[in-house]
Amino acid sequence: WQQAAMKGHVASRYFLGVAEFKEGNCGLAMQHWMISAKMGYEDSLNAIKGMFMRDEATKAHYAEALRGYRDAVEEMKTHQREEAKRLG
Repeated sequence: WQQAAMKGHVASRYFLGVAEFKEGNCGLAMQHWMISAKMGYEDSLNAIKGMFMRDEATKAHYAEALRGYRDAVEEMKTHQREEAKRLG
C-alpha cells in the first residue's frame, strides 16, 4: 500500500490510515486520511468524522477534511462538465 499511496493511489492512502489506526498511531492515521479526504475519498472523510465523534480529532481537523473533500469533489465535477462540453 505504501508505494501505491506515494504514487497517489487514494484508496491505498486510506488503508495505510486504517493500518496505522489499528496499531494505535492515531496521528499518522489522521495524516493519511486527511490527504486522501482532500483528494475526494469519502471513506477517509468518514474516518476523520468518526474520530471527531469519539473526541479523537478536533473540530478543526474535521472541518479541514470536510473543506478539502468538498473542494476535491467540486473540482472533479467541474472537470467532468468541461469534458462533456468539449465532446459535445
